[in-house]
Amino acid sequence: MGKKIKKEVEPPPKDVFDPLTIESKKAATVVLMLNSPEEEILAKACEAIYKFALKGEENKATLLELGAVEPLTKLLTHEDKIVRRNATMIFGILASNSDVKKLLRELEVMNSVIAQLAPEEEVIIHEFASLCLANMSIEYSGKVQIFEHGGLEPLIRLLSSPDPDVKKNSIECIYNLVQDFQCRTTLHELNPIPPMLELLKSEYPIIQQLALKTLGVITCDKESRTMLRDNQGLDQLSKILETKELNDLHVEALAVIANCLEDMDSMALLQQTGGLKKLLSFAENSTIPDIQKNAAKAITKAAYDPENRKVFHEQEVEKCLVTLLGSDNDGTKIAASQAISAMSENSSSKDFFNTQGIPQIVQLLKSDNEEVREAAALALANLTTNSTANANAAAEADAIDPLINILSSKRDGAIANAATVLTNMAIQEPLRTVIQNHEVMNALLSPLHSTNTVVQSTAALTVAATACDVEARNQLRMCGGLEPLVELLNSKNDEVRRHASWAVMVCASDELTAVELCRLGALDILEEINLSVSRKNKFSEAAYNKLLNNNLSLKYSQTGYLSSSNIISDGFYDYGRINPGTKLLPLKELCLQELNDQRAILLVNSKSDISPPPSMEDKSSDVGYGRSVSSSSSLRRASKEKSTAGFGSPTEEKSEPTSGRNTVLSRGTTKEKGSRKGKGKKEEEKVKEEEEVMAMPKMTESSPDKEWYPPLDPEFCVYVFEVTKSILPIVNIKDQIEALAKYVADKMGGRIPKEKLSDFSWELHISELKFQLKSNVVPIGYIKKGIFYHRALLFKALADKIGVGCCLVRGEYSRAWNEVKLLNEGRKGVTGSLPPPEEFIVDLMFHPGALLKLRSKEADLYRFL
Repeated sequence: MGKKIKKEVEPPPKDVFDPLTIESKKAATVVLMLNSPEEEILAKACEAIYKFALKGEENKATLLELGAVEPLTKLLTHEDKIVRRNATMIFGILASNSDVKKLLRELEVMNSVIAQLAPEEEVIIHEFASLCLANMSIEYSGKVQIFEHGGLEPLIRLLSSPDPDVKKNSIECIYNLVQDFQCRTTLHELNPIPPMLELLKSEYPIIQQLALKTLGVITCDKESRTMLRDNQGLDQLSKILETKELNDLHVEALAVIANCLEDMDSMALLQQTGGLKKLLSFAENSTIPDIQKNAAKAITKAAYDPENRKVFHEQEVEKCLVTLLGSDNDGTKIAASQAISAMSENSSSKDFFNTQGIPQIVQLLKSDNEEVREAAALALANLTTNSTANANAAAEADAIDPLINILSSKRDGAIANAATVLTNMAIQEPLRTVIQNHEVMNALLSPLHSTNTVVQSTAALTVAATACDVEARNQLRMCGGLEPLVELLNSKNDEVRRHASWAVMVCASDELTAVELCRLGALDILEEINLSVSRKNKFSEAAYNKLLNNNLSLKYSQTGYLSSSNIISDGFYDYGRINPGTKLLPLKELCLQELNDQRAILLVNSKSDISPPPSMEDKSSDVGYGRSVSSSSSLRRASKEKSTAGFGSPTEEKSEPTSGRNTVLSRGTTKEKGSRKGKGKKEEEKVKEEEEVMAMPKMTESSPDKEWYPPLDPEFCVYVFEVTKSILPIVNIKDQIEALAKYVADKMGGRIPKEKLSDFSWELHISELKFQLKSNVVPIGYIKKGIFYHRALLFKALADKIGVGCCLVRGEYSRAWNEVKLLNEGRKGVTGSLPPPEEFIVDLMFHPGALLKLRSKEADLYRFL
């Protein structure tokens, strides 16, 4: 045998690195390994980092600080499957950290993550890639990146994955994505309903819940509801509700059904299959508050459609809702009240709740929970709208007191709803009286000051409904409610402005309140509103006219018209025409102004310190107005006619001066006249004019310590007494008008022929009066030479005193006239009834007492000649 020869081991090549096994206990060292070119090291480093990240949020933050995220993103596209898988697993875990998510968005790795969802990839890669996307989709910017990189389609495909974790992560991500409208719109094209319905059969409750939640979101769109119905989704949902073991899914299933009920076809399908009746029975008999609440919400959603309300009524949904009102859970009470509110749009349902429902709702108004009170008030507001029976039922259930208490609630919705109910109830006078007795005006003060436009609007409307009585308006005025009401007129909200105008119109029905409203500036605000085409409304115009009716001086100056119902009272003055927006000064300021050359302001004032004497023989009393003032011409006429004895100082009966000037005497000057009989005529007239100036009251005199009163007009007092005595007893209205017209013409200078109209020097007479009175304000009784507008005003003022209806109309060029209506008793209507009255203009100038048909040539000549 030969000798064995030992083989020599060949040494390794000099250019090969000997294998080295390293055991690292520092995360930083492993992070450095992520930059290694060796696949095995990369795989092991990723595995170690994955295990480290699993241990908690602090470790994820540490990896972020060590800079592990950026090299890991590069490994997502690595050629080695194991390296790629391990890197994907790390991102599935790390993406739950908000700072990591932010960095991932900045690094734009979404495309690389979505690529891991490809069908050829391993299930575990699908699991962690979908987990990463689920975490990233929580924030809006993450949703946008996923959607823009086409992540929705592979996620829907993964809903059919055999792995439950992949299904869970995918449906969770889809649920987050469909919160965005744009994602929902795109989703319809990807046919997502069938795979989602398959998830309802999963043995994992979390997957079923997420699928139902997603369906609950996407079925808000009509297209998805149609797809659900076409894929027998309603049957599956009904089966879930019927299965007691799946009670943890009932709430979400009800939410989906609620959306489907908005669709008429789905409602009809449920009704045909008996699913609707089962749903109502299920809601009524369930002991789980959330289920009852969601069932009521489902009814509410569907009941907004009129056809659905009919179907619900046929299924006796009202009984179910009344039962839910008695729940111990506040959320269920709120949902049931809202459902009743929606169903009350159906008249049959509204009638049902009259006896069953309203008493329970009234009890909820007393709840300690503000939301419950708000929902109950909403239901009651809708039930009482256009229903006097329900308003009475609410009152009988003692709803008024809790409703008024709700007006001080902190919730604007509750206040608005309560105010609406009170408005609906106040339409009936007996209920309005009860509401007023509960001091509703004081309670409305806070809502009127609210900054919420809905509250402002409903509060103003409640004022309009409840301030129909003088006592209620007095309460509103006394508690300071008019001021915030006037402020609401300035609102930029159309409805607030409209309802505030309505309330002001109602409140202006009595003089005291109207005066206060004007003092607060309501008239000026309404005038400004009515000048704007976009801001004015019918109520603002009506309110303005109502306030003007309590300020006839302003009305006549602005509109040039007073109707027969506008009764001139003492203190009325005719300033002349003013343009819209021009402020009319009060009478006191006009009286205290310096004398000017403008048009005289005509004053009507019959107030006197004494009453007319009962006897014609008693001629010793004088007119007591603070000053002894009377017109000699008037007194002489009164003495001749023996109709007004006792209204002036006794004087000698002399012929009236042909000049027509207003001669005013005092008692002292009467005595002095006897000593001047021997003087010449010119000297006597000169002394007489001086006496007139001395005797005429100076209206500009005013003491700041004394209360100011309008200038007195003793002559007008005489006129009132005379017409009351001689014209008022006349039975025939036409004869009354003719007699009054002749009387007015006689006091204003008599008949003036048309051809001599230009020679009638009334301007000089008025100027002399202004100079003598030292005032621009001239009482109407002082004028003895009056033109059209003087006579028309005097006619209207005297007619109003004796109850003769007439209008006062201002024309152009110092024209004004009176219009009256008379029945033509000799002519009968078509059916034998009395014909409508004819309108006439009363001639006070050319042929005093003549009645000119309104639309005749003679009337036009009188008005416009």
